[in-house]
Amino acid sequence: MSQTACRFEKPVTRVVAFDYLLYLPKGYEAGGSWPLILFLHGAGERGHDLTLLNKHPLPKLLMGESDLPFVVVSPQCPEDNWWPMMVDDLAVLLDDVMTRYRIDPKRVYLTGLSMGGFGTWALACAHPELFAAIAPICGGIYGPTSAVQVLKDVPVWAFHGALDPVVPVESSEKLVDELRQVGGDVRLTVYPDLEHDSWTVTYNNPELYAWFLSHTKGG
Repeated sequence: MSQTACRFEKPVTRVVAFDYLLYLPKGYEAGGSWPLILFLHGAGERGHDLTLLNKHPLPKLLMGESDLPFVVVSPQCPEDNWWPMMVDDLAVLLDDVMTRYRIDPKRVYLTGLSMGGFGTWALACAHPELFAAIAPICGGIYGPTSAVQVLKDVPVWAFHGALDPVVPVESSEKLVDELRQVGGDVRLTVYPDLEHDSWTVTYNNPELYAWFLSHTKGG
């Protein structure tokens, strides 16, 4: 008996579903297209209770009066899943959001903390063409660090606490080094006195949002 070359092909349909928080900025109803931030939460906010997302910024900042000039979409990860394993689902969600709301496709930004930081790196690496800039916080990547080289044309601002006992700061440093080696537009802020929570100070910093807005896809 000899081996025979074969091919299998079959269309498969599956349902992609997310609960998510939506923030529409002041002036949205007046028209125009708006920049979008896709925010990915940490592991502790998984499940089917959207109020959990309000424990931390970014959603916490948007609960009261806010002048943030972005549409912000904050999906919730199912309890038994992990953002880096859901990059294709997140891309489907993003496509729907882009269709459903008045989003400027050249100003789509991605950020997340802890598990969401890992998700930010993973989603951006899988779909670098979607984002004008990304800001992963205390994240990292599974697999070879060289995978992030596909982001050499995507501006990256990473954040990490130097004393982080959960995700070592080296997780961000190695990825930033990889991007620097290929000439990427990348910067890293390390907070010398912070542990795992490097997101509160980051999301409360107006410079992050100004940095996002300073970048347009292809610009």
